[in-house]
Amino acid sequence: MLSMVLLTVVFILIERRKIAVPIREHAGKGALVGLIIGTVWIGLAAGVLLATHQLTIAGGNMVQLPWLWMLSAFVNVVMQELLVRGYIYQLLNTNCNLPVAVVVSTALFTLMHGGAFEAGLLPVANVVSMCLFTTALYEAEGTLLAPIMAHAVWNMVGGVILGGVGLADDYPSLFNMTPSTNALLSGGSCKIEGSVVVLVLNVVLMLVFAIAARKATGMR
Repeated sequence: MLSMVLLTVVFILIERRKIAVPIREHAGKGALVGLIIGTVWIGLAAGVLLATHQLTIAGGNMVQLPWLWMLSAFVNVVMQELLVRGYIYQLLNTNCNLPVAVVVSTALFTLMHGGAFEAGLLPVANVVSMCLFTTALYEAEGTLLAPIMAHAVWNMVGGVILGGVGLADDYPSLFNMTPSTNALLSGGSCKIEGSVVVLVLNVVLMLVFAIAARKATGMR
């Protein structure tokens, strides 16, 4: 996380006069939409997997200062979003075009989650589709706060609370999740992040917000 913070700060200092990252405009609505979408996103994913017994809660853990771990997860998301979907995305969108910005930022975001490559094709597809969905959310709402809030809710609830989303190795979780033997549905060792249920959700959300982004672009 420290390297992420340093890289983001350096990039901001270099490019802050050249690139404007949309945050303040539509901030209230964007943050609220992001919060709602993030809650629906992780709620549906975890709810379906728990209801179908593809994942089960297998006890809990004593976590000291859980609010501090959630704050850490939130700051980590902010740094990722500022760097990838904020400055780099805006730089490429301004100097090149939207497709280049989407492809490069998605590739960079996926590489930042390199553990997915070790887990298999489906976890990688989930990371890629998640990035495309949150980029569409960003374009639809016109503020970086929307993907920040959605991403943060996913990590905090899925990772710090449920233990079904992979964060850094030193992050604890309040609960433990055990996957079923059906790795395609349960996600196997990746749990929520490795499930085909998440891929379907990501694609649906990506399409919904891609359509919303096109409409929003036409109105601006």
